[in-house]
Amino acid sequence: MGLFSSTPKTVRFDTAGTPLRVDAPGRPWSLWADGLGRTATRALQVMIVVAITAAAVWGIQQITVVTIPLVIALILASAFAPVMSWMRRRGVPAVVATLLTLLTISAILGALSWLIAWAVRDQWDELYTQAQQGFQDLLAWTATLPIDIDQAQIDEWIASLTDFVTSAQFGSGALAGVGAVANFITGLVLMVTMLFFFLKDGPQMWAFLLRPFRGDSYERAVRIGDKTVQTLGSYVRGTATVAAVDAIGILIGLLILQVPLAIPLAVLVFLLAFIPIVGATVAGILAALVALVANGWVVALIVVGVVVLVNQLEGNFLQPVLMGRSMKLHAFVVLVALTVGAVLAGIVGAVLAVPITAVAWGAIQVWDGPHTPVRWARPKHREEVGADAPVTRPIA
Repeated sequence: MGLFSSTPKTVRFDTAGTPLRVDAPGRPWSLWADGLGRTATRALQVMIVVAITAAAVWGIQQITVVTIPLVIALILASAFAPVMSWMRRRGVPAVVATLLTLLTISAILGALSWLIAWAVRDQWDELYTQAQQGFQDLLAWTATLPIDIDQAQIDEWIASLTDFVTSAQFGSGALAGVGAVANFITGLVLMVTMLFFFLKDGPQMWAFLLRPFRGDSYERAVRIGDKTVQTLGSYVRGTATVAAVDAIGILIGLLILQVPLAIPLAVLVFLLAFIPIVGATVAGILAALVALVANGWVVALIVVGVVVLVNQLEGNFLQPVLMGRSMKLHAFVVLVALTVGAVLAGIVGAVLAVPITAVAWGAIQVWDGPHTPVRWARPKHREEVGADAPVTRPIA
């Protein structure tokens, strides 16, 4: 007999006649066939997937001036997809509909920018004077502390700060900032151009990308594409509505308390609301600091209370209604996504991390059907895990 013997295979059956296993005496034994071998195979597969993912992330980081505008343009195009579809059904030419949409977006962003500039310019002198007075009050307060801090130490700290600002290191940082501004302008122009083509030719571009798929793969790709547009659009529209409610609520509180820069702070609240969890905290801290400098610690505490109240109202009542179950991610998943996004791409990565994670989860939810997740993501039933076992629920 050779190594590959032709000995007949022995088939074993259970009591119902179902085959259980096949013994092939002539089959060569393999190190990959036992439990440890299967574990090693799976570990090798995981290592390959991790290596490919790391290479893809590294490549994306090298061309962020292209990838970040591409993702932002896709998100904005998904947000305005219902408007474009409505205008197409009314017979509006694609170019006209696209230009109207872009002009609307530009008008909104321009109005926000003008509002911030106007409010800051109008109240800057008053805030500067109050900040100086607050700094003097802080110095007077430090004199009452049990720690011995004399005026010479304070002067030395101020001199060190002045030397840093006038040093070559600060100048090189300023030059790097000029380069960052140039990259920002380049990315902005590229994003607007991509957004124009996504709005105008989005359906045709998607149909072109679907050409290689056939059969079940084609149906799955269509479901994932539709789910991606729906998820991104729902996220942007829902988050924008929630952010607007937050900004208006906090603006009313700041105006009642006569806190300077109320309008810029409200706009900042609106923008930071696109960073879940962290954004609301940062906005509240900034508003409280301005109130502390300009109005004193009592008003600052009231501002903190207003921010907490508004955030609780939108988190418990408004956000579940507007965002829906399809966008509901567990807080742990959101924190991990925010951390990874911030490490990879800074503030922009933190803003984009949650919608990208929601898209990935949405694709998993429609992998095997319009309402059928991939097998490993389906919730277990008691008959599958045993009568006494608890029924698990997905984390997202």
